[in-house]
Amino acid sequence: MNFLAHLYLSGNSEGLLIGNFIADSVKGKAYENYNQEIQKGILLHRKIDTFTDSHPIVSQSKQRLHSRYHKYSPVVVDIFYDHFLAVKWNNYSTVSLNEFAENSYRLMNTNFEILPEKVKFMLPYMIKGNWLVNYSNVEGIRKTLTGMSRRTSFNSGMETATEILVQHYSLFENEFELFFEELKNYVKTIE
Repeated sequence: MNFLAHLYLSGNSEGLLIGNFIADSVKGKAYENYNQEIQKGILLHRKIDTFTDSHPIVSQSKQRLHSRYHKYSPVVVDIFYDHFLAVKWNNYSTVSLNEFAENSYRLMNTNFEILPEKVKFMLPYMIKGNWLVNYSNVEGIRKTLTGMSRRTSFNSGMETATEILVQHYSLFENEFELFFEELKNYVKTIE
């Protein structure tokens, strides 16, 4: 799962939201440098990633992409799944996606001084491009994957992945829906 799903799965706790958002930039035991609620968010993120990475439904989605994107297929699936969460947002939340995104951006800006340097660098681009809302359209996904592709050490080709998304849209959508229900239930067991 990517940013949108991690933020959504944090519920209403600001500390969990911050921790879940910054977790990829907090390595090893460095999470112990944060307050208890942010630590919980970082650990929640790690548990969500472990559950996701080992789930058979997610493996089906990754397999469809593997021959073309190899080690980047899990990254592409994470972005695709955030797309479906954004598209189906009203099925999961009573708060609009725009309002959720604005609240998330505001929270990160309010706590900017405690964010890891990598997140401080990325956040203005995320807000300017309104990534969380733009995940809801295929062009927004293409832009995200193009940006990620530019940052890889070799030609990943991720910028072309939306072609496969469009080609197999209903399969990815169905896999997302089945998986996300299981993921939401899993998160309830670790709260």
